[in-house]
Amino acid sequence: MSPAMTGGALFDTVLIANRGEIACRIIATCRRLGIRTVAVYSDADRNARHVRLADEAVHIGPSAARESYLRADKLLDAARRTGAQAIHPGYGFLSENAAFAQACADAGVVFIGPKPSSIQAMGDKREAKALMQAAGVPVTPGYHGDNQEPAFLQQQADDIRYPVLIKASAGGGGKGMRLVEKREDFAAALLSCQREAESSFGDARVLIERYIVRPRHVEMQVFGDRHGNVVHLFERDCSVQRRHQKVLEEAPAPELSDAQREAMAQAAVAAARAVDYVGAGTIEFIVGEAGDFHFMEMNTRLQVEHPVTELVTGIDLVEWQLRVAAGQPLPLRQDQIHHRGHAIEARLYAEDALKGFLPSTGTLQVMQFPEATAHVRIDTGVEQGDAISPWYDPMIAKLIVWDEDRPHALQRLRQTIDAVRVVGVTTNAVFLGRLARQADFAAARLDTGLVAREIDTLLAPLPEADDAVWMLAALGLWARTRASPTDANASPWALRDGWRIGASAPRYIELSAGGETRRLALQPHADHVEIGFDGAPLHVATVAWSAPTLTAALDGVRRNVDVLVQGTQVVLYRGEDRYVFEHVDPLHRHAGAEAHAGAVVAPMPGRIVELLAPLGTKIAKGTPLLVMEAMKMEHTLQAPHDGVVKAFLARQGDLVADGAVLVDFVDGDAETAA
Repeated sequence: MSPAMTGGALFDTVLIANRGEIACRIIATCRRLGIRTVAVYSDADRNARHVRLADEAVHIGPSAARESYLRADKLLDAARRTGAQAIHPGYGFLSENAAFAQACADAGVVFIGPKPSSIQAMGDKREAKALMQAAGVPVTPGYHGDNQEPAFLQQQADDIRYPVLIKASAGGGGKGMRLVEKREDFAAALLSCQREAESSFGDARVLIERYIVRPRHVEMQVFGDRHGNVVHLFERDCSVQRRHQKVLEEAPAPELSDAQREAMAQAAVAAARAVDYVGAGTIEFIVGEAGDFHFMEMNTRLQVEHPVTELVTGIDLVEWQLRVAAGQPLPLRQDQIHHRGHAIEARLYAEDALKGFLPSTGTLQVMQFPEATAHVRIDTGVEQGDAISPWYDPMIAKLIVWDEDRPHALQRLRQTIDAVRVVGVTTNAVFLGRLARQADFAAARLDTGLVAREIDTLLAPLPEADDAVWMLAALGLWARTRASPTDANASPWALRDGWRIGASAPRYIELSAGGETRRLALQPHADHVEIGFDGAPLHVATVAWSAPTLTAALDGVRRNVDVLVQGTQVVLYRGEDRYVFEHVDPLHRHAGAEAHAGAVVAPMPGRIVELLAPLGTKIAKGTPLLVMEAMKMEHTLQAPHDGVVKAFLARQGDLVADGAVLVDFVDGDAETAA
């Protein structure tokens, strides 16, 4: 008999059918409870952190998720081979797949999640809306029917009135959603949404809903057990989003009245009861400007943002999942669940915000976070030296903070973001830091359009380095690269301090940033360094180095900055600002920048989905050229300037490498190009 039927002890062994941050998070709770864990991994994750942390790990296939993490048969075989009594699906992949939950039950393995029937009911957004209406839960006006003919859907959108949202029926996590603000954009948005839905969920069906203007996204954490108990663990505000994907989440939701909060909580509990819900789930609501709220969807799994609920309630939601799956009743009654303080979570991604949030792949050559405390929690699935691959979601970590109230929590969030140090991939840390300081967010004037409205400010170019920053970068590089003897017998010839008989020789450092190159001269002395731009007056600095922090008193002004050096890259952090320099070696100059002149290259590895631009016809800057799929998202590459497409060097369906030349694109008109 399975543990879920006995209502007794917890499992001995749990297999985690996931990867990355959530797999590591589950392992932490299992380890605390004395439960043995089994990880699974693809080729790309052979040396991943979750594999290193688990008690045992099983290889389940190639890097592509559809051949590994989405293969129910391989997951169940791994559970059988390792004696796992239960499978925790995490979030994403098969976590909301009713067929997988049923397959686990058929194999005698406990699925740590809701019943297959509950997943099925809530997994199809159209059916879920009908269920919620029957249960008395408010829903958004829209079309949720079976007719998927494009012309019919266009007519439904026209009748609902624009703006409308096209949403994948089986979607989640912000994927398979398109906002359409005018009729002429509907057909293209529908096709793109259906294509992404088919790729992500294997189901191209969509529904159409009225888009609530300036809405808030507020969700309720619910929990049910096998004994008929259902509770809520209060709400989270997830309004700060980009392209329908959450960026910042917080609990409790600010600026909600007690009456709104209570009404929403009761509706969430009613929604969970309507599908006989067991385990952790989230009821997501859209809240209008007048305070009215409408059911949006239910996520029948643990949410990415669950840590903010854990910090304000003191409850380990993964532990509750394990206990409920083992047949135990909920550990607390509703009147025993309380919340205290305020928590905020920021999602740190490997992506280049200034280049349209393109994912960034590479090795985490440096990865440093603030130390975990009662106020700061870092959830991550990677460590320094690990790789961010093109195969999966590019999340690096979740930065979660807690304090007694929202203003203090917000200040801790800013400090935590500012303290992030990552070299090897580009991150969205600067974007997050700006967002945490944005006036409307600070004042809790929240809605899902906040990021889009403020995008120009949030993505403004990084500040240009002033003379002091250039000199601090050179001083940091000089201090960082000076060799020091490690013991009394070390050779003095190992020192690179410019020492000569009678005097020290000057050292020249050439740095490049923002299209500008400068040559700096350093003249070391016993107790100070003279530094300046070649041919200009020198400035006096005293320098202390304790990696990665440089303390430099430059012209009598003392500054503390962090300087990280990796290869030829020099990264300087000063407060919330970040400056990136390239150390120019005069012996290795090359014309690499001209290698792809007149070409559009792949910004990351991926698959070509569609070729869009006509050949031989002059097009304007910003015209879509082609669509790539990478990291489970579609990315449209645009013309970098006015010109002509002479040729596409990749075909639809091709897999291309980072930096591969995709389009032969030239200046001029069609006659010139010919």
